[in-house]
Amino acid sequence: MENKNVLKGLLFVGLGASFYGMLATFVRVAYNNGYTTAEVTTAQFTIGILGLFLLTSYQSKKSSQPRIKPTKKERLQLITAGTSFGGTSLFYYLSVQYIDVSIAIVMLMQSIWISVVLEAILEKKIPSKEKVIATLIVLFGSVLATNSFQSDISIDIRGVFWGILAACSYTTTMFTSNRIATHLPPIQKSLIMLLGGSVLIFLFLIFSQIGPLHSSFFESIYFSFTDNADGIKPFDFSIFYTYGLFLAIFGTILPPIFLNKGFPLAGLGLGSIVSSIELPVSVTFAYIVLGEQTFLVQWLGILLILAAIVLMNWRKLKQPRS
Repeated sequence: MENKNVLKGLLFVGLGASFYGMLATFVRVAYNNGYTTAEVTTAQFTIGILGLFLLTSYQSKKSSQPRIKPTKKERLQLITAGTSFGGTSLFYYLSVQYIDVSIAIVMLMQSIWISVVLEAILEKKIPSKEKVIATLIVLFGSVLATNSFQSDISIDIRGVFWGILAACSYTTTMFTSNRIATHLPPIQKSLIMLLGGSVLIFLFLIFSQIGPLHSSFFESIYFSFTDNADGIKPFDFSIFYTYGLFLAIFGTILPPIFLNKGFPLAGLGLGSIVSSIELPVSVTFAYIVLGEQTFLVQWLGILLILAAIVLMNWRKLKQPRS
């Protein structure tokens, strides 16, 4: 029975991570069809909030137990923490504008070593030997995975910039979500965090596309980081029933549910390792759908990053599961 539960948990975690891995490819497809980052993220978060709200309402009506309500302090903390959740999607999708999906996902995976640094700062202790070695492996693997040794390969620095910001934001999300209001049901907690993330998304929409900031200073900053040379375009509402619905289901609604179901059954060590399937899934989808070329040296770098994740969770694997 125990083995069946672990296998079930690994399946949930693998599905949730795989859904995340698909996203960047279809965001790039949306870009190729004329949609902007503001349109993509706005549609994803709006539909995602609606979907999670309906699921939360259904859960509360179906359950015979009284609904757990967060305190005002917890609600404010979750909304604040949710801004990093919104930042991860926003920065990651901006990164995909300038660099290949297979490279953008490697930038996002820099959260592995960033989390080690953040943990050392917050807990004021030197990282373990395994984490230090894993960090070095990730850095070297990232050089291989981005094919940086090739002198004729040029990577847009803007894509790297947004990718590293996405990794920092993702690290913040992981730390805060595991420390704030852990007693709340996962769907309810995800909804509140999503509301916090939507604040950043809607601010970006107003700033980049609706354009109330009629200042040459602000516009020069924005256009220097985008390819929108033609200026501000009207919002295309067709994004909601084309790519927005798909991105909301597989990027906002299903992954949190599957991951929150899977991790308690699989355990943190095994779950973290299986969740790293997001990396090869993202690269594979980019190859199949977008035709992005990946070389053997890049796959070697990806394998090194996956090996580093296994190394970082090795001690958790040896610990008995409660």
